[in-house]
Order: sequence, then C-alpha cells, then structure tokens
Amino acid sequence: MRGHTVRRLGFAVVQAMFVLVATFAVTALLPGDAASVVLGEQATDEQVAAVRHRLGLDQPLLDRFGNWLSGLVSGDLGRSLVTGAPVADEIVRRFAATAVLAGVTLLVLVPLALVVGVVCGLREGSRIDRVLTAVTLFLHAIPEFVLGLLLVAGFAVHTGLLPATAAGTDLTARPEVIVLPVIVLVARQLCDVARQLRIGIAEQTRGPVAEHLRLLGLPERTVVLRHLLPAAAAPAVQQLARAVEGLLTGTVIVESLFAITGLGTGFVEAVQNRDIPQVQGYVLVFAGVVVLGNLAADLVAHRLTPRRELVTW
Repeated sequence: MRGHTVRRLGFAVVQAMFVLVATFAVTALLPGDAASVVLGEQATDEQVAAVRHRLGLDQPLLDRFGNWLSGLVSGDLGRSLVTGAPVADEIVRRFAATAVLAGVTLLVLVPLALVVGVVCGLREGSRIDRVLTAVTLFLHAIPEFVLGLLLVAGFAVHTGLLPATAAGTDLTARPEVIVLPVIVLVARQLCDVARQLRIGIAEQTRGPVAEHLRLLGLPERTVVLRHLLPAAAAPAVQQLARAVEGLLTGTVIVESLFAITGLGTGFVEAVQNRDIPQVQGYVLVFAGVVVLGNLAADLVAHRLTPRRELVTW
C-alpha cells in the first residue's frame, strides 16, 4: 500500500507539471488579447501596441512563462489584465458558490447512486432494474442546458415553485435557488456511477465469495454490505472521480444558465475578455481538483480492491 501511494503521488506531481506547461501553452494560443478588449474595436494600432507593452503582452513567450512560474512559486497568480485586481482574490470570491453547488451535488449523487446501483445489481434483469436503468440513461442523454431549460420552464415559469436563477442571491441564505442546478448536475452523472456499481454488485453476487459466505449461514444483508459492496465499490469510486471532472465542465454550463457567480461564470468571462492570467488561474484550479480527485479515488479504490492472501504451508 505504501509503495502504491508513493508511485501515485509521483505520478500526480508529473501530472501537475504537465498541467502547468499545457495551461500556459493553450492560453497563449487564444486568438486576440486583453488589449483589444480594453480599448474596443475603435482603437488604433498605436494604442493597442502601447497597452500591450504596459500589460507585458509584447514580451517573448518564454519570458512570460518564466515570470508566471516564479509568481506561482510565491503564491501569486498574477493580476487581471482587464481590471487589475489580483487573480487569486477573484477566484477566492467566486469559489464559495461553486463549492456549495458541487458539495451539495456530491451529497445527493453519492447516496442516490449507491441505492440505485445496489438495487439494480441485486435484482439484475428484473423490472425495477430495467426501469431505473432506462431512467438514468434517459437523463444522461439530455444535455445540461436542455435539461436546465426544461426544469426552469416547468418549476419556475409555469408553477413558480422554485426560482429560475440565482442572480444576486447568496446560495447559503436561499438554498432553494440551487435545487434546479443540483438536479441538472446529478442527473448527468448518476447514470455512470450507478451503472458501474450495478455491474460490480452483479458480478460479486454471482461470484464464489458470495456463495461461500451464504453457505456459512451469514445473513444476506451482511454478505452484501460488509463483503460484496466494498469490493464492488472500487471501480465505482474511480468512476466517481471521473464524475467530478464532469461536474467541473457541468458547472460552467449550469452556472451560466442559472446566473450563479461561481468559478464557471468567471472562467467564461475571462475567456471572453482574453484575460490570460485569469484564464490560467481558473484552469489551474480545475486541473488541481481533477488531479487530487483522481489521486484520492485511486488510493481509495486500491484500498477497497480485494486481494488474495498468499498461504504458505
């Protein structure tokens, strides 16, 4: 276990280094720059050149990369090219809304996927298995923005049961504003996690370990919860890590759709403004969550995976 942990930590460090290089390279290739956005379409070439020089956009690419890396080492993500405010402050200001949205989504997603996966796995091929599988597949097939618009039309416009947007609202003060966004995010990721758990439960239930435990007279609930579920959960945990990646892309769409002032909307605005330091900051946050999430999922899955003990005589 210790050796596996060390190897995975080393791999995570390599991933982080690759992310740093890729982030800077991709953002450097974005068409246009912040100088054109700041001055507008009527600016002359001389004005654009002056602003580019003031913002340091005319420096060689390697010099800009070196300055950026040196700032990261000291915890400085740079300043916005449009507003001049520190990028770190802007990310911290928006982080709370995204954290609340993602946290509530996971709190709903994990137990719901657990129930659906276990029920379908234990009753493989039954009517309830076919119904739940069909429903989750149907929800998975609907794009986030389409499902969001349908929910807004049904629960906000026609019935008025829930607010249509969270514009200018504190998510912690009015929890009802995140009900529809959470439903959209959960519906998209539920199918993959529950299906992976269903497959694992079904395989474990038919396996020799389950038969042996039943022959020992253990109750079915003990067999499932204490022995089969941990073994079946290993691949589902890794799928959950991939679901977290899907949540990051989903929050960009959902936050824009429901006017939530989070990291997703901040990232979209930074791209529209060609604000390279802000884009880099948001990408680093997203990539860091993905790397750490995959690392944690791999370690947990490795711990849950059953192993055959070597018996010596």
